[in-house]
Amino acid sequence: MELDPLLLSRIQFAFVVCFHAIFPVFTIGLASFIAVLEALSLKTGNPLWQRLSKFWIQVFAVVFGMGVVSGIVMSFQFGTNWSNFSYATANFLGPVLSYEVITAFFLEAAFLGVLLFGRDKVPQGVHLFAAIMVALGTFISSFWILAANSLMHTPDGLVLRDGLYYVVSWRDAIFNPSFGYRFLHMALASFLTASFVVAGVTAWFIMQKREMEANKKALSISLWLILILAPAQVLVGDFHGLNTLKHQPMKVAAMEGNWETGTGVPLLLFALPDQENQQNHFEIKIPKLASFILTHEWDGEVPGLNEVAPEEQPPVFIVFWAFRVMVAMGMLMVLFGLAGLWLRKRDRYLESKPFLNGLRVMSLSPFIAVLAGWIVTETGRAPWLIYEQMTHAQGLTPSLTGGMALFTLIGYVAVYAMVFSAGVFYLMSVFRGGLETANADQLDDDKEKAQRPISAANASLDGGL
Repeated sequence: MELDPLLLSRIQFAFVVCFHAIFPVFTIGLASFIAVLEALSLKTGNPLWQRLSKFWIQVFAVVFGMGVVSGIVMSFQFGTNWSNFSYATANFLGPVLSYEVITAFFLEAAFLGVLLFGRDKVPQGVHLFAAIMVALGTFISSFWILAANSLMHTPDGLVLRDGLYYVVSWRDAIFNPSFGYRFLHMALASFLTASFVVAGVTAWFIMQKREMEANKKALSISLWLILILAPAQVLVGDFHGLNTLKHQPMKVAAMEGNWETGTGVPLLLFALPDQENQQNHFEIKIPKLASFILTHEWDGEVPGLNEVAPEEQPPVFIVFWAFRVMVAMGMLMVLFGLAGLWLRKRDRYLESKPFLNGLRVMSLSPFIAVLAGWIVTETGRAPWLIYEQMTHAQGLTPSLTGGMALFTLIGYVAVYAMVFSAGVFYLMSVFRGGLETANADQLDDDKEKAQRPISAANASLDGGL
């Protein structure tokens, strides 16, 4: 059987992006949470805030290290597998990725050491400033990365001449039509991810009666954030969907499983899309609801996949079900936010074991939603690498063979498996150690200083195993 380098390269890119995405989406929100804890500690003088901060800084160190390792390796494939794309977009992507390093990575690198190891070496206000700068650095990094990604979906401010894209307006290229929606959607996703992870971990600690006062505070904050952020994310997602309908109608058609352009289109709760025959099987639907959601009119027109040739349609089955997984996770988040409020008003949210156990399980929900969302976004753009301008096949490295693509795919899987295994080992040790170990073993006392961000977790290994 002949190996297809295009298919293998797409599988590799999907695997690498999905693996990497789970780390920054957590660290962006967690860095801001840590900055808030540091600010509360400085303002109130209550040592409980500092105890919480010390623990979550350890978690941040491990996850940040995993994100850096997976992110650096991820960039290699642009040159190895997608050289035509890299060459064509170099005038834009080159500067943008450089800006990300200069403005974000350097900022994080400069202040991360102070955050991890400088608590007793610098004034508390300086330590708070370091936490804020690290949080700001994560946002700046996501700004540049999402600007580059958004341009692939809604290209603007560029002109194509002799196979090369030239920037004619940096403002239009960076702030392209989908960038604002995408950036806000991901920012809220990051805050929600951190909120649910904090809620899940602290719920586990509370069920074990560990550091009750500190963990009650952390759980209370995270539940308020979930209550506010989950509905806000649904609203922003709706606006993002309307923007996608305007600029990428075939992606929305795939999300809705809508084969024929029409009015009064139903919302499909369940269906099995059949791309070969251009139809759905076993539909369960709500009449006219898709039209109302997408056009805000019960008889609004919704585009169908029949508007383009079958070879220009995205993989409908994948996009259709990934979108429903994302929406289902979002609805569950909203319900848990409301459940937390209902139990709080009855002063039962700390004693309800079903609710606390539910929070532990729901700590995975933001990651599932983010991965499903990225699958919708990236797979829904197919077959375009740059929407309606460059296909995946046109961006592929011409000299790449199927064997070479398979070799690099296996290499990525092996390396990332090792990174993930090591990271999970460290994280489980930190979680088992809890706030007790994080505060008993100072990371920056008269001990050997760690040389890598992930090494910050070593302080809790002995106490946690």
